[in-house]
Amino acid sequence: MTDTHIALAHGNGGRLMRELIDEVFARCLDSPSLDTRVDAAPVPGPADDCELCVSTDGFTVQPLEYPGGDIGSLAVHGTVNDLAVSGATPTVLTVNAFVEEGLEIALLERLVHSMGQAARSAGVAIVAGDTKVLRRGEGGGVYFATTGLGVRARASDLGPHRIEAGDVLLISGPVGDHGAAVMLAREQFGLRGDVRSDAASVLGLTQALLDLDGLRFMRDPTRGGLATVVHEITATSRHGARLRETDIPVREPVSSVCEMLGYDPYYLACEGRVLAVLSPADADVALERWHAIPGGEQARKIGVTTTESPRVILETAIGGERYLEELEDDPLPRIC
Repeated sequence: MTDTHIALAHGNGGRLMRELIDEVFARCLDSPSLDTRVDAAPVPGPADDCELCVSTDGFTVQPLEYPGGDIGSLAVHGTVNDLAVSGATPTVLTVNAFVEEGLEIALLERLVHSMGQAARSAGVAIVAGDTKVLRRGEGGGVYFATTGLGVRARASDLGPHRIEAGDVLLISGPVGDHGAAVMLAREQFGLRGDVRSDAASVLGLTQALLDLDGLRFMRDPTRGGLATVVHEITATSRHGARLRETDIPVREPVSSVCEMLGYDPYYLACEGRVLAVLSPADADVALERWHAIPGGEQARKIGVTTTESPRVILETAIGGERYLEELEDDPLPRIC
């Protein structure tokens, strides 16, 4: 790394975060079992036909409550979804809570209650945890860290390495809702709106596709949004990607907020969406299945992979082309 100090941009899911993980954590830990390219790592399983997957994440969103969700439910959905897009069925979670001195007990109760509801809805049990209290001014009210275990078929092989030129990219619903909702909830821009976070479990969406032979890859586009996940695909698969602006669903209120404040919805976090890559033969079947699932009614085919150089091209609504650059700066810290 050329940087000498940590910046917020080192946590945005883009190039700087990848450099931090690869050149500090992976290099210094020097663990042969550590794979920084996956959301959930396989561990020895209980049977020959299945394997365990583990995933862990931290949550520092501000504000703690926002339209459509809060940090409690987000902590569950984030880890459940990382397991789900890896092809696993989540089973148990652990929770670490870092609570700042001065936080209202009533607020903490609401957040933990929301966490419990989200876990029950996702069919996972919270089986262990730890609590630390930070001195006043040393935290953002409360931070959560969750670790989850899930089970998947040992034959499951999802990842960018399976992607071929001509494969189809699908998104399960409108993008940018979570990032826009959190931004408006902060009220630091003097704006108000009815945008709600899309935070939810995506387990139903992912399990609907697992039996398709042409399923190549799934990911939930959280930090860095849709554009960052597609960049990950091109960088790893060494294929190009072409997205169609007219096919990418973005809600009108989200577009309006982005236009006023200069944000790009393709880089804003989603917390209840899945980006999937499938063979052309299975893409239509996958889309039909998503359309039949509550929460997947607005799923769309949004682009294809190509034999071009590994870059992300957006075909615009007016017939032009725009290169979607890899995320560098962090436009919206602490959104997940």
